[in-house]
Amino acid sequence: MSHLPETSRRQALKFLATVPMLPLGVLSAGSLLSGCATSAGSAGAALSTSPFASASFTSMPAPGLANPAAMATTLVGSSLQVKLQDGSSRNYKLAYKPFFITGDQVPDGKGGTVLAGGYVDILNRPIIDRSVPGKERQFFSDCPDGTSLLKLDAPKVPGIKGKAVFAVVQFEYTNADQSGVDAYGTLPSPIAVLTLDQDQSTGALSLVKYHNVDTSEAQGMWITCGASLSPWNTHLSSEEYEPDAPFIADNKQFKAFSKNVFGDENVANPYHYGHLPEVTVNPDGTGTLVKHFCLGRISHELVQVMPDNRTVLMGDDATNGGLFLFVADKEKQLSAGTLYVAKLGSGFSINPADAPVKLSWIKLGHATSAEIEKLANTLKPSDIMTVLKADPKDASFTKIFHNGAANWVKVKPGMEKAAAFLETHRYAALVGASLSFTKMEGTTVNIKDKVAYSALQNIQDSMVKNGKGWYADGGIALDKALVAGGIFAHTLTGGQTDQSGAAIKSDWVPAATRALLMGEDISPDALGNLANPDKVSNPDNLKFSEKLRTLFIGEDSGTHVNNFVWAYNVDTQQLNRLMSMPAGAEATGLGVVDDLNGWMYITSNFQHPGDWQPKLHGKVQATLDPLVRANYKNRFGAAVGYLTGDATSVKLG
Repeated sequence: MSHLPETSRRQALKFLATVPMLPLGVLSAGSLLSGCATSAGSAGAALSTSPFASASFTSMPAPGLANPAAMATTLVGSSLQVKLQDGSSRNYKLAYKPFFITGDQVPDGKGGTVLAGGYVDILNRPIIDRSVPGKERQFFSDCPDGTSLLKLDAPKVPGIKGKAVFAVVQFEYTNADQSGVDAYGTLPSPIAVLTLDQDQSTGALSLVKYHNVDTSEAQGMWITCGASLSPWNTHLSSEEYEPDAPFIADNKQFKAFSKNVFGDENVANPYHYGHLPEVTVNPDGTGTLVKHFCLGRISHELVQVMPDNRTVLMGDDATNGGLFLFVADKEKQLSAGTLYVAKLGSGFSINPADAPVKLSWIKLGHATSAEIEKLANTLKPSDIMTVLKADPKDASFTKIFHNGAANWVKVKPGMEKAAAFLETHRYAALVGASLSFTKMEGTTVNIKDKVAYSALQNIQDSMVKNGKGWYADGGIALDKALVAGGIFAHTLTGGQTDQSGAAIKSDWVPAATRALLMGEDISPDALGNLANPDKVSNPDNLKFSEKLRTLFIGEDSGTHVNNFVWAYNVDTQQLNRLMSMPAGAEATGLGVVDDLNGWMYITSNFQHPGDWQPKLHGKVQATLDPLVRANYKNRFGAAVGYLTGDATSVKLG
């Protein structure tokens, strides 16, 4: 995600009484579209049992002001054709189906209801928004994000008519209180387990239980963004933009967070945040959470565990971010392992036609989660390293760049491990890694080809010569920024060593990287787009389908008036727009499950609808704002749901 200043978000708005209003909720694709192919798998029709052969998507056009209602909600105008080995095919018109809009009362599985996306403190008590007298209510998020869809062998949830499946959904933040005051990062991120009833005749999913996961043992959650499903069926969460511990005394946002979580602005410990949480779903539809402290304290965005069940490639949504790798000691256990960071060879380019750039790896250290958590509990930032923002003119300090600014650092004697795992960005820069990326977000893997993909939401600042945070030894020296960003592909292999020559015990280590798919910056078009609307811009969420040979891409764009979800076939190189989000909203929660009891699903959420940016939305805001407000609880609500077939869910064979 990218968080924009409130001054660019909430402008005085003129209500247009002549604009037709939409009902609260989400318009179905069928209410907006006609002429799409009817699914051969419609309810009641016989399906061929022939095995899957291939599949292809058709694109939808980007919405425009000729149909403002379509710009103010989720819009799906794409389709999927599935070809089978007997020569037959199934054609699915796609549609979006929400489980809920945040702020809805949803079933708690006990005969009552609970507030979807609602915030609670460390004692699991509701956190109340008292900003408008007489309108006190529990805070709820307008920013659902990472989502995992899964099943268990022996679920035990009452009220299921078909089969029980589960989704884990995390809520990144909320934009503002009811008075309009910025609330970003000041509330502890909730995580929920949804129990879904899967209709076995249509594949439709319906919500029967919503459970808030208790995060108190982890001291609450900090800005949970993207997520992934581990190979062992757990939800791997994230905590991005780790609080800057050496300067935490001046951090008003963190003090407000501490006040909301603990009732005291001085209780929260910054070293408890910026780690990797893992949620295990229980058969009764509840969930348990543990936070792993040994994968580096970075701007965790969306990690990918490789098929060996040990190797973890991590996104790092930061300026002066790095490409980080963790190799666990044991399969399916992230509680101990070795942390590495990449160093780029020469020739880095954003031109997909250019040759790949070699990657080498620096070992930062080996640790268990328990020992790093103990250090986090006992050490102050000044115990670990001295960090200055002005040159001390002392040769014992090393100049690095951190979050776009120069720092001068010196590690205290014997504190290398603490620095590596609690001040990971600074330590990685200190030991010579390439801390030059900007906003490296989602990661995913193409297992068959042994290729991993990373999304760079923006290519600017520390990646551009003389840009904010740029330094010559970082390995990236572009002449010009590409605000629209792009996607990089990493070749994975075994037999690699770290800087000391020691073997890296994994066959899934990135050895080289190259540009795969780039956006295109443009001058504002007639709608206000700042990037080509027919190309990916500001990619964020990434997920790969092995069966479809397709890379799915969700946008977090400050350059497209409406953000999109795309499908890119890595064999045909066809890029298809599948879905459009409400104007001003970010596409989040992307997940792909090729086979869940025989059905295929794409999870997709959005966050902060109507998050207006004057330069981008100046031509549409006045028209669209009342529509978005009518659809999404005066812009306090956002959708959690999935992309599927309109008449019936998708079967790949």
